[in-house]
This record gives sequence, C-alpha cells and structure tokens, in this order.
Amino acid sequence: MPAFRVNVVSDVHGNAADLARAGDGADALVCLGDLVLFLDYADHSRGIFPDLFGAQNAGRLVELRTARRFEEARRFGAELWAGIDRRPAIERAVRKQYAEMFAAFPTPTYATYGNVDMPTLWPEYAGPGTTVLDGERVEIGGRVFGFVGGGLRTPMRTPYEISDEEYAAKIEAVGEVDVLCTHIPPEIPELLYDTVARRFERGSVALLDAIRRTRPKYALFGHVHQPLVRRMRVGATECVNVGHFAGSGRPWALEW
Repeated sequence: MPAFRVNVVSDVHGNAADLARAGDGADALVCLGDLVLFLDYADHSRGIFPDLFGAQNAGRLVELRTARRFEEARRFGAELWAGIDRRPAIERAVRKQYAEMFAAFPTPTYATYGNVDMPTLWPEYAGPGTTVLDGERVEIGGRVFGFVGGGLRTPMRTPYEISDEEYAAKIEAVGEVDVLCTHIPPEIPELLYDTVARRFERGSVALLDAIRRTRPKYALFGHVHQPLVRRMRVGATECVNVGHFAGSGRPWALEW
C-alpha cells in the first residue's frame, strides 16, 4: 500500500517562493501559522517595520527586544509611529503579504494561525483548497489531526495572543487525536529556548498536560525559530519543532 505523506511548515514569515513548493511530493500541506513578516531578526531590511521606518530603526528595535528592554522598545516604537495611523498602515501591509502567501498554498492545505497573524483577515484570502482550523479536528489520510492556533500573552503584544484559559479551552475542544498541531510548543524549557534570540519563548502548560494525558503519536509546532532542541519524546508522543520555514525553506515530512 503506498504511503500517505503530509508536509508540515510553520513560521513562513513572508517566504512565498519556498511556500509555493512546500507541498511538492505530498498528499497535503499543513501550515502552523506566522505567515506575516513584521520584522526579520536576521535581516533587518526585511518586513513591514523596516519598509515603514528603515533598516537602521529595525536594527535598533531588535537590539532592544533581544536585551529584553521591552518598555524601552515600546517607547522607541511609539516615537516612530507618532503621526501615523498605525492600524490601517499595518493592515495594508499584512493584506499584501496574505495575498501572496495564500496564493502559494497548494490544494489541499490545512492551516492554523500563528501569534503574529491576523485571523479576521484569513477568510478573505483562504481559497476553497485551504481549510482553516483553530480548536478543531480533521481527518487527513485516515489519521485525526487537531489544530490550535495563536500564542499566549507576552510583553511583545503580538496580534494573536490569548489568555491561558482561552488556549486551554481550545486544547480541550480538540480532545484525543493522532497528530496534535499547534503554533507554540508545550511548556518544556529545551523546546522553548531560542539560541539566536537568547530568550525563552512562551509555551503552553495545557498543551503539555494534554500530550501526557491523550498521548498523540505526534505533537507538531513551530514558533521557536532556532530551538535548543528540535524534537524530544514525551511519553508515547514525538514532539517536533517544524519551523523555521522562513529560514530553511524546507517542510518537515510525515509519512505513514
């Protein structure tokens, strides 16, 4: 019997060229969010922020955030935004990126939101070949996949951050699945530390509890671009970081 293959990507961050090829050789593509590129920490000339304010200011913002001087970073950003109607400016830029990203999705694609995404805009761009799921389940090739999008609240205040309680409710709604797909990792230090940004990102305790309780075969996630550890087992579950697609341009393949 021929194998069924799903290619999985996360943290696309504007890489439409590689996204257009991400489904090659697969029966389906799974995307775990963060389509938008607001600010590239590796290349300060790329993203919405430097398009508006230049690479030098982008570099300064990255410097402040990396040093965890979040209040100073917020004040610096506020000075730059003074006199600009921020929301429509960002929405225009995001719409431009979404038009390109969603056009690159193959059919079928199953996708959920990342913390930098704007869920309210997705219905305008997701075509009939793209299924958007958040706190929901779907069967792909005879296996049940559960999807939970977004991130938890942080000092970064990215667009799709929700409370721990809201996130836990979505995890609970998914229930028992074969493959649990989320944007953020479970709350395990080795999976949360970004070796380049030099900080711990937020993970979910509710997600870790669900993995231990429901024992999916796989737990797939992104969010941490250069993790200390890319995969580890938690009981019966293989936990795998499938990002950072923007940098690698290569999907992670799941076959059965």
